[in-house]
Amino acid sequence: MAARKKAVRRSRTKQSEVRRAATRLTRTWDDTREAIGSAEAKVEKRVRTLVKKTGLDARKATEAVMAWRDRVERERRRAMKRVEAEILSLQSRARKERRAMGRMVDEAVQGALAALNIPSRQEVHALTRRVEELSRKIDGFRRSPRARAAAARATA
Repeated sequence: MAARKKAVRRSRTKQSEVRRAATRLTRTWDDTREAIGSAEAKVEKRVRTLVKKTGLDARKATEAVMAWRDRVERERRRAMKRVEAEILSLQSRARKERRAMGRMVDEAVQGALAALNIPSRQEVHALTRRVEELSRKIDGFRRSPRARAAAARATA
């Protein structure tokens, strides 16, 4: 019983670690987006200052800023796709590892049960079914010929 509680605790611990990692990843992504937004604002401010100081054409400066924004947006989308692909890869790997761990635990439990000469659940069920079959056969043999005839008349 204690081993089961430990397994549950470990599973919950792993789940909380996954949640914490996901939260950190989300925070990092939000911080990155905020940094990009801040950088955009700084670039735009500097371009305006540059336009005022040098007397450059405002349209050309606006086009340059828009081109820069488009480039940043493309890079953001590209980075997002890479992050999503990595997350999918990690999720797939986690599922495979969880299945492998489950198999290893099942094998260890079966080995421990066999070493301690304790029947498995399947073996107990098979034995229970066999005992029920034998009980029905014995009950059939115990009936006397008169009881069988009466039972046959009652069903007919």
